Amino acid sequence: MNEPLLPLIGEPGDLYAALDSPNLLLLDLNVPEVYSAGHISGAVNFPFSTLLRPKPPAMGLIAPADQLSDVFSAMGISPDRHVVAYDSEGTGKACRLLWTLDVVGHTKCSLLNGGLPAWCAEGLPVEQTSCDPISSEYKVSVSPKRIADSQYILANLENEDVVVLDCRSQAEYAGLDLRSARGGHIPGAANMDWVLAMDPNNSGRIKPSEELKKILKNLGITEDKEVIVHCQTHHRSSHTYIVLKHLGFEKIRGYDGSWSDWGNDPNLPIEN
Repeated sequence: MNEPLLPLIGEPGDLYAALDSPNLLLLDLNVPEVYSAGHISGAVNFPFSTLLRPKPPAMGLIAPADQLSDVFSAMGISPDRHVVAYDSEGTGKACRLLWTLDVVGHTKCSLLNGGLPAWCAEGLPVEQTSCDPISSEYKVSVSPKRIADSQYILANLENEDVVVLDCRSQAEYAGLDLRSARGGHIPGAANMDWVLAMDPNNSGRIKPSEELKKILKNLGITEDKEVIVHCQTHHRSSHTYIVLKHLGFEKIRGYDGSWSDWGNDPNLPIEN
């Protein structure tokens, strides 16, 4: 009775079989034009920007609890609903929603593995008719245990039980691709471009677990450590966060300020 509708990483065929479930809430994170062009039956178009509280130069900060409560209620999220999220752009947006749900303690949620491209590759149907949400009343609180800020990271730079995983490209990590006032990376941070977790030959689905665990182990990322993930705005690294959770990592935090925060603060140390 308490079995989840789908695992954290759900396959298109399993989602298709569950579409008629009354507890399913399917959220499409695509922009309205893409949503209108074709979406999974029953999917509600979720406004991605409502998850954020931009505070320049940090553009990816999590929205405050009252804002999240309002948008989650408007979208029909409630404790008993199983949220399945997807998009068409590598599922980074969908994973940012799932990370936010994890932060507020919502446990019933899944990512559509590979997003809408994987769904379409299976020959499953899409529709163009918009689906209006049925609002709910969902008050949430933001828990700090799934979030890291610059001061938390700074305090743990010498802590061998805490590791920072930089999910940007190698060029960004090395300071060659400059997207903030300063280039480089957080001292001691490991680097794994978020796209390395995806199989480009399988509609961008997440790679097999053993393959991913081997990649991570070679970087010093093991389940006994606390892992703090970041990118430029915690968009790409939200995907990595969900991958780590899928692999069984329990001590994970997302640095929502990410490099747009760290790279623009001259008082914080960097390496190149």
